[in-house]
This record gives sequence, structure tokens and C-alpha cells, in this order.
Amino acid sequence: MGRAFEYRKATKLKRWGHMARTFTKIGKQITIAVREGGPEPENNPHLRAIIANAKRENMPKDNILRAIKNASDKDQSDFKSLTYEGYGPHGVAILVDTLTDNPTRTVADVRSIFNKFSGNLGTMGSLAFLFDHKCVFSFHKKDGLDMDSLILDLIDYGVDDEYDTDDEENSITIYGDPKSFGQIQQYLEEHGLDVIGAEFTYIPNDLKDVTPEERESIDKMVGMLEDFDDVQNVYTNMKPEESAEA
Repeated sequence: MGRAFEYRKATKLKRWGHMARTFTKIGKQITIAVREGGPEPENNPHLRAIIANAKRENMPKDNILRAIKNASDKDQSDFKSLTYEGYGPHGVAILVDTLTDNPTRTVADVRSIFNKFSGNLGTMGSLAFLFDHKCVFSFHKKDGLDMDSLILDLIDYGVDDEYDTDDEENSITIYGDPKSFGQIQQYLEEHGLDVIGAEFTYIPNDLKDVTPEERESIDKMVGMLEDFDDVQNVYTNMKPEESAEA
């Protein structure tokens, strides 16, 4: 299994938290997708991917349809996708992905947490060199699938030549260029692959060792950031606990 898979698997359980908060976050994602590509899933690959993720998180169908309808309302607040970055305690790099209709409020909330933990909120792009920005697709294994041919076909879309398999979910995960999200998804669907998850993520390219006490402090900071409704995901370059113990 590759670096990206191990990192994502170790941090997966910390990403969403409470179910109601999960649905709020997905609702905002739906708003962005509808604004960018329209309310019809068959004509909007990004929206199809979010709906697949919503179903995977057991979001009720009525909630999904209501979110799409609300996103089509011209009076609906205009959400923006913004990423904040900086250093938390013990020199750990932190990226905070947000969807917000009030950037002034959001940056104040995020900065308050960084300050509380003696961290420093930096300028956008200042920590980009520490993370690889990827789009991620997971799909069920298919009998007779030649992964070498699949990767070769997708190489023009920036798909990595390394991929991960998960025997527990009977799935395969590939990583690609975020700008090619739509083309990658279209290829997978046209070739009969059952996409069960699609997202954008940041994978740290250099993991930082921490002590148990330092991990506790950083986890507390991440948890407080994730409590804000505007925050979608929080990424760090802290070595996951499973990796740290290996």
C-alpha cells in the first residue's frame, strides 16, 4: 500500500465527526457543485461524485434533493472555497479547507484557534510545497480489469502510476490531477467502473514525528477547527498514529 493510502486510512475516522455536521458540510459541497455545473447530476460529474459520497455517509435522499433545490435558488448565499494554512504547535503544518459565505468571519475563527495553540496562520500558498493536492477516486474491483492499461489510459490526466487496493471494501483507489477531476470520472463511468467515492485531498509529502503529548495537543486543535461549520477538512503533516507505532 502506498503512502497516500496509509495516510488517508489512518486519518479517515477523524475527518467528519458528528453526523449532522457531516450533512451540513456535504450540503455546502452540493451548493458549490450546482453553482459550477448545474443541478442535473447526469450533466454534472462533480455533483454526481458528491451525491455518491453523500450516500456513502448515509445522508437521506430527501436531504440530498433539498440541498440541490436550495442551491438552485438565486437567493441562496454564495459560498466560496478557501484554504487557510499555517503552522500549529510543535511545528506541524496545517491546511484548513473551508466553504464559506463570509470569509471575514471564517478567517477570524480559524486565526483564533491558531492563536489559542500558539500557532501562526500564514499566507495562502506558503505551505503548498509540503503537500500534494490530489483528486481521489475509489471504485469497486471489476473482474478482468487490467490496472496497467487503466493507468496508461489515464496518464494524460495526471493519474499516478501507483494505486491502492482495499480488500476489506473490495475497492481500488487512484490519485490524479485535481484539474482533471471531470475527465477521470467520465472515463471510469464510461468503462463501467462503479465509483463509490470521489474527493479532493491534500497528501503530506513529508510526515513529522511527534510525541504522544504533542499529538494530543495537535488533535485537540484539529478538533476545534473541525467544529466550525465553515470547515470542510483539516490536513496536517503529523505522522498518523498507526504509522508512528509501526
